[in-house]
Amino acid sequence: MTVFTEETRERAREIIARYPADRSRSALLPLLHLVQSEEGYVSPAGVEFCADVLGLNKAQVGAVATFYTMYKRKPTGDYLVSVCTNTMCNVLGGQEVYDTLAEHLGVGHDETTADGKITLEHAECLAACDYGPVMTVNYDFFDGVDPQGALGVVEELRAGGRPMPTRGARLCTLKEMAVQLAGFADEREGAVADGGPGEATLRGLRLAEQHGIAVPGFDPNTPIRSKAEADQAAAKAKAAEAAKPEPAKAANGARPTTGTAGNAGTGEPAPAAAVTGSTAPDVKAPDGKSPQVRTAETRQPDARTAVPDAPGTKVPAETTPPAPRDAQKAAAAGAAANPPAGDGKPAGDEAGAQERNLKEAEAQK
Repeated sequence: MTVFTEETRERAREIIARYPADRSRSALLPLLHLVQSEEGYVSPAGVEFCADVLGLNKAQVGAVATFYTMYKRKPTGDYLVSVCTNTMCNVLGGQEVYDTLAEHLGVGHDETTADGKITLEHAECLAACDYGPVMTVNYDFFDGVDPQGALGVVEELRAGGRPMPTRGARLCTLKEMAVQLAGFADEREGAVADGGPGEATLRGLRLAEQHGIAVPGFDPNTPIRSKAEADQAAAKAKAAEAAKPEPAKAANGARPTTGTAGNAGTGEPAPAAAVTGSTAPDVKAPDGKSPQVRTAETRQPDARTAVPDAPGTKVPAETTPPAPRDAQKAAAAGAAANPPAGDGKPAGDEAGAQERNLKEAEAQK
């Protein structure tokens, strides 16, 4: 087992301390990033380390480590180069970028160059369609790349340089990035001051400024309330609601008058807009329908089921459920039409075939 450094163990204790004592398992994700920051991937030793400090078994840790693609299960290069080949980026040339890099580097998906510098992968989506085609290096973006531009980036990386991403802070190695993903600050001087947002990201803000659009009453200097303050405000609002007087009942037992000028004195409830500020019409909850009708309304149309949008058809109406004896007859008819399977073994399970396979295996030893 790899002996992790004392610094890593101290950081592991710090990560676990961020969570309530009875919720320490929540620390598993940052802990996996932490062990990856030391070894460059989540090794069996890293899985055992996480299981040991959290009191879990290795199967529980391995299930999480194999679920998320950011946890690498084999040694990874200093720079993880990911090229988006999903629909939008692919149409704009993403696949050509990936193919060019694969041919130039001599590696395929999830493979690392011989010098240990670059691991190449194609990504299904990097969530930057408005900048496509995009490529990331250790999760920092290079927008609007073309094959030659991508080659320039990887060659600079292999030469020891660190090209500036289109957006975000300056590049760091995968191990350095894993430390940050574990929840620790980037300690390089001026690192977080580099980069900036892209113009497409700021487009909505630019339009709001141009047209004078702002959130009513928004004060950016308003502090975020603590949980105690939020709970106190909620309790106060609940007490104020409980203190409101109950509406008086009409002498003849009719519904109380809660209307406005349009329905005052009629006994009708106030419209939704008067109560909640909403102008949406009242709609009966779907739970008011029988399961059969709900199913008929939502299933795909076929030759036997009427659906709301099929011409000349209508949804089955609410009907009286069948009597027990009718259900018993239907069940009996179904059982008769579907006899249980026999106990005979399927083809290939005969004892003779098994003995023959065993003899052939022994003869080949």
